[in-house]
Amino acid sequence: MFEILIADDHEMVRSGLRQLLESEPEWRVCVEAADGLRAVQLAAQLRPALAVLDVKMPGLDGLEAARQIRRESPLTEVLIFTACDDIDLAEQGRAAGACGFMPKTSTGCEIVGAVRAIARRSPQVYGKVTALPVNAVRAPRPHSGSRLTQRERQIAQLLAEGKSNWSVATILGISVKTVETHRSNIMRKLDLESIVELVHYAVRNQLVRP
Repeated sequence: MFEILIADDHEMVRSGLRQLLESEPEWRVCVEAADGLRAVQLAAQLRPALAVLDVKMPGLDGLEAARQIRRESPLTEVLIFTACDDIDLAEQGRAAGACGFMPKTSTGCEIVGAVRAIARRSPQVYGKVTALPVNAVRAPRPHSGSRLTQRERQIAQLLAEGKSNWSVATILGISVKTVETHRSNIMRKLDLESIVELVHYAVRNQLVRP
């Protein structure tokens, strides 16, 4: 059985994907997640064959979730499923360890075709989706987010979502003082002076929805 994790903060998207994917007799959606942090936890616990991840999710964006899933569960492939049909985003997904990129404007046949290709570990092009082998696309261009560590990127997203230092500490299981230290480092690295500027940075770098 080819088991699949779906992570998207919209229930209707998750429901539609589940119905589509489970129309294939050998595929089963073993779990759903509404945010990136939960997706990482569930992938590490259940080790599905495939994780289908939205990019813009609360708690942890899909690109960072992809990195962590590939680290915690190396046999789990990742398919980025996003509203943005952008080659730069596809490149960032590949750099994060994703093997495929699927715009949400894709048809059901294209989605099924992409998952079939991933299940066969076959790097082929299916309509609007490209399964991405190593070196399949040009190397990702540096961007401002690359200056942040993975933990700083997590904290920047949570702060931009309006979480307090205490809430961030609770979510990540770290001390408030550690959050404060990371917050200072984030503001220094990005040359920001206020939480409003941090929100603008997070929107520009697709950590949160505008």
